[in-house]
Amino acid sequence: MDWMDPISVFFLFVLTIAFLWKMSNFWNSSSQNLPPGPKPLPLIGNLHQLDLKRPYRTMLKLSKQYGPVFSIQMGSQKMVVLTGYETVKQALVNQADLFLERAKFPIWEDVEGYGIIFSHGENWKVMRRFTLTTLRDFGMGKRTIEDRIVEECHSLIQKFESYKGKPFESTIIMNAAVANIIMSILLAKRYEYEDPAFLRLMKLINENLRLLASPTVKLYNMFPALGFLFGIHKTILKNNIELSKFIQDIFIERRKELDVNDQRNFVDAFLIRQQEEKYKTKINEFFHNNNLNALVHELLGASIESTLTTLLWALLLMMKYPEIQNKVQEEIGKVIGSAQPRIEHRSKLPYTDAVIHEIQRFANISAMIVPYATTEDVTIKGYFIPKGTHILPSLYSVMYDESQWEKPYEFYPEHFLDSKGNFVKRDAFIPFSAGRRICAGENLAKMELFLFFASLLQRFVFQPAPGMSKEDLDLTPAVGMITPPMPYQICALPRS
Repeated sequence: MDWMDPISVFFLFVLTIAFLWKMSNFWNSSSQNLPPGPKPLPLIGNLHQLDLKRPYRTMLKLSKQYGPVFSIQMGSQKMVVLTGYETVKQALVNQADLFLERAKFPIWEDVEGYGIIFSHGENWKVMRRFTLTTLRDFGMGKRTIEDRIVEECHSLIQKFESYKGKPFESTIIMNAAVANIIMSILLAKRYEYEDPAFLRLMKLINENLRLLASPTVKLYNMFPALGFLFGIHKTILKNNIELSKFIQDIFIERRKELDVNDQRNFVDAFLIRQQEEKYKTKINEFFHNNNLNALVHELLGASIESTLTTLLWALLLMMKYPEIQNKVQEEIGKVIGSAQPRIEHRSKLPYTDAVIHEIQRFANISAMIVPYATTEDVTIKGYFIPKGTHILPSLYSVMYDESQWEKPYEFYPEHFLDSKGNFVKRDAFIPFSAGRRICAGENLAKMELFLFFASLLQRFVFQPAPGMSKEDLDLTPAVGMITPPMPYQICALPRS
């Protein structure tokens, strides 16, 4: 055992003092209508039973034993896990107002507390309403942003062409391309892929999202008093300070050029609203810099990482299943030829659309979404759940629900096609979550995924690096709040 390893020290500490502690904050186990679950140990709860790197796998396994609604204990915090499409839908859609709040965890409160994703109550409502309205005003889902994505597709294609068929790692390049789309909405600005400040910004965001899903952060959330043993949460806070400085510098520059009659981007809209609110009342309850900082941070992180990660899975899966890649390319060639793919083509490319949806389902990048909390006492599937209980809906279990998908553990585009080859929607397809807290950037992400994927497949055949076969490609997800594939290299061969 490495005695300098904080996790090892922590477990030694737990084992030494566990017998001195009595379990606290446990529900009355004799109550018949509370969700069942594995028996917790003193102090650590069910920590010993969890795969801390990929807890969604443990949750699915436990659901086989305890049913679609069960409880687990993380330290002293009781949580209720919801698995399967019908159960998650019943909670997040049918009883949306009762499963509306966001659970509070130390690391999230340290890092955020404002914006949309981690905020609560009226602040969440006001910020979400403003964000949705403003994103629509600046082109989300409209032709203007479609044109912007198409332009970025051309830049990305040129970058891929520069490798002349030789192997390369595409993450940083595609990260920059996707980031430029949300940057165009937030700041009306585009960065070159090699811009040092831009690359540093992307690195900070990527690192934080990876670290937030680490086992050490999970331990910190359960035992914040032992924070001196954990260094990762300090790294996250340090990164967040640097990110905040980057964003604050942007605010300062925007204020210098602010024109009430010429709102050019999301930040302009917020700053103008900030001025308007200041005239109305001495206390600006919502439109302050902390919320603006959090919104920009969240929009950058969530919109970039979800689309980027899905595209990384897309190229990996096309190399893994070249016969599917070939069918996509044949359909694109037959329907639109060499014309630039546009959103209007999506309905005419049912197989391509089905493949994109199946990539999202199979990759399941949001396997463990940020936990909710109940706003009132609630009953679901016959079980009583008290107000304020932390709720963990498992999207992993929904996207792999054996009652909803013919071949849940296989990459099977036919999940989204009928017998005649027409595209069909599936109710259990909820990659952006569901209910009141569904992803605010869903429409933008859908547009980006189709245009980037169709444009790349139209121009290139993707193959593994020399010396590797498709059998060598690893489909094991890496660790992160949004789960990417393991690192890989590609060869982008121009199509004749």
